[in-house]
Formats: sequence, structure tokens, C-alpha cells
Amino acid sequence: MSAAVDTSFAALGTTVRLLLDGDGAQEAAAAARRWIGAFDACASRFRADSELSRLNADPRERVPVSPLLAAAIGAGAWAAQRTGGLVDPVLVDALQAGGYAGRWDPARAMDLRTALDAAPARRPAAADPGGRWRAVHADGDAGVVTRPGGLHLDTGGTGKGLAADALLHVVGPRRAVIDLGGDIALSPGPADPRPFEVEVTDPFSRRTSHVLSITAGAVATSGIDARLWAGPDGPSHHLLDPSTGRPAWTGIVSVTALAPTVLEAEVLAKAALLSGPAGAAPWLAEHGGLVVHDDGEVRAVGPLAARAPAAVIA
Repeated sequence: MSAAVDTSFAALGTTVRLLLDGDGAQEAAAAARRWIGAFDACASRFRADSELSRLNADPRERVPVSPLLAAAIGAGAWAAQRTGGLVDPVLVDALQAGGYAGRWDPARAMDLRTALDAAPARRPAAADPGGRWRAVHADGDAGVVTRPGGLHLDTGGTGKGLAADALLHVVGPRRAVIDLGGDIALSPGPADPRPFEVEVTDPFSRRTSHVLSITAGAVATSGIDARLWAGPDGPSHHLLDPSTGRPAWTGIVSVTALAPTVLEAEVLAKAALLSGPAGAAPWLAEHGGLVVHDDGEVRAVGPLAARAPAAVIA
């Protein structure tokens, strides 16, 4: 049996970590790294030479695309459909105008409590009344994306979720953890029933606050603390309210969601955060999740509330 692999590298504007076991783990890690490199070249908005950037620069309404980009854009369209437009793939212009145009520079990071003190009144986010996302259609079989000319797309978190799920197939049937910046896919492999212990970080203290015991599936965390900076009009972050195109200050700092796939977990986490304290629970009711409020209170929802995830005493 080959040695286990634990390797990390930068891609998709975040850190990718692979933990693989079983025969051929080194080869599987190399294949995964090649695949994520191809996905980065295809779907990253941070690369001027990516296929996504070329699509966004193309004035045509109907644009030929690779099957990979069609899948990435299709994932964003599915997320919008699943959430009624709350998770919206056409906010890239507002995101860039608000100060998040290039790769994230940690030197820009703003203190979370300072930002919350200066943030506007809290309210839940809402879908764009115009529903521009409804005009986006990705046809993987035909290799075409259709959208109004000039409507720019972003694969964002849904792209990361899709990539994490795909990487489980790339590395094959083995015990594996695929972590794309907190979007985590877990596979026990064909003959290893041991659960994984996934640490959840408190956004205020940056220490482990809970440990989730999970046999298989996915975990994703969406939080305003991950990309938080001082903008010209006050504190800003990368999770936008589609109805305004501005940062969403909902009363929730972060949400960790469980689901069968990373794509679904990513979408549920973001939708719960954008919905605010009164609307978060329904998104997490089926698979479970953790909600961190502005005041630091952590609420377990759904199956996690029933089985009380273990708290870690730092």
C-alpha cells in the first residue's frame, strides 16, 4: 500500500487540501491537482485568460463553451433556481465595484467585531426583483451558454462545490478528504467505516468551536468573516444581497451546512446566512447545520440539534 497523502496548494482563489489514503494515493493526488488546475483555467474569474473571463467579454448572447464551463455555470443556475434567486450567479459586477475584483489579499482583512459595530442595520437579503439569473442557460450537450449580452457570470462558491464533488471521482474509490477553502467532500472509501472529525472554526476567536463526526457526505461553511475589508462606504464583504448588490448584513456571521454533496451544502449555507436569523433554519432542517449570530451565539439546527455536536473547550 502506498503512503497516505496530505498536500495543499493554491487554486480557485483559495487553498486546496487533499488527504488521500489507499493504493495509488500519490498518483490520485497528482491527477486531482491536474484536474483542479484545468478547472481553475476554465472557471476562475481571477484569471484574465480563463474561459469564464473570455465568456464574460463576449458580446454574443449565445456563446460556445467547454463542457466543464457549461457544468460550472449550470451549477450556479441550479443554485439560483433552488433558492429562488437568493444565491445569484450574476452579481460579479457589483462584487468587483465593491472592492473585490482581484484575488483576495489577506493584508486587507478587517477585524470582524469592528466591522459589525460599523455595519448598517441588519435585515435579511432578498432576490433581485428583476430576476436576471433566469436568463442564464447552460447546455452541456450542445456546448453553449445563453445569456443576454453584457450579463457577466461568476461561478464563485458553487464552482468550488462542484469542483470538490468532482474531485472525489477523480481520486477514485478511496478514503478521501477534499477541502476547497472550507467546502469539504468526505468519502470513507470501499472498506473504511470510521467517521471523519471535521473541526468548525469560530469566526470571532478563530479557534475550533465544534467537532462534527461525519461518515460521508459534505460540509460547507459560508461566512462574512472570510473576506472582510474596509470600503469607501464602510465595512464590506463578499456575500451580497441580490436585491441591492451590496454586502448583506443579516445578523448572521457564518453558517456551516451538511448535505450529501458539497454543491448542495455550499448553497444551503449561503442561503441560510442570507436569510438572516429568522429564516436560516428551514434551509438547514433536513441535513443539519450550525449558525453563528452577530453576538457570537451558535445555534445547532436540524439533525445536529438532535445529536448535539461536541463543543471543544479551548
